Amino acid sequence: MSIPAPSVALDDQLCFALYSASRAVTARYRPMLDQLGLTYPQFLVLMTLWEHDDQNVREISDRLDLDSGTMSPLLKRLDAAGLVTRERSAADERQVRVRLTDAGRALEQPACRVSAMMIDALDLDVQQFAALKRQLEEITERVGGGTR
Repeated sequence: MSIPAPSVALDDQLCFALYSASRAVTARYRPMLDQLGLTYPQFLVLMTLWEHDDQNVREISDRLDLDSGTMSPLLKRLDAAGLVTRERSAADERQVRVRLTDAGRALEQPACRVSAMMIDALDLDVQQFAALKRQLEEITERVGGGTR
């Protein structure tokens, strides 16, 4: 396999293709998530909690690769919306535990429908979907130095 020659042309850049794809996918999510009253980052936080409820802020931050400056206001808005609760851990007061409320849990099924609509929009078969996901995970691992 030959490696492309270095170029500064925007259309030759993998980073620009990834950036454009990320923006397009996020924009496609926006109207569907608006109906649920969520932003895309809030959706990601809820997905981590639907996967495993009752996590500390650090666990969620690490899973999403977000810093505390991003997480704090995000969790504050989710708490204000009544979707999560935040409580200091009894075992270690430096840690804040985040839990889903009943309202937060109730969004899981509608959110699954959003995910299904996005999968349909990609128009990939199962093998193509798995291959693309695997490639993106490999890119993240290689470029990110295994931060996740």
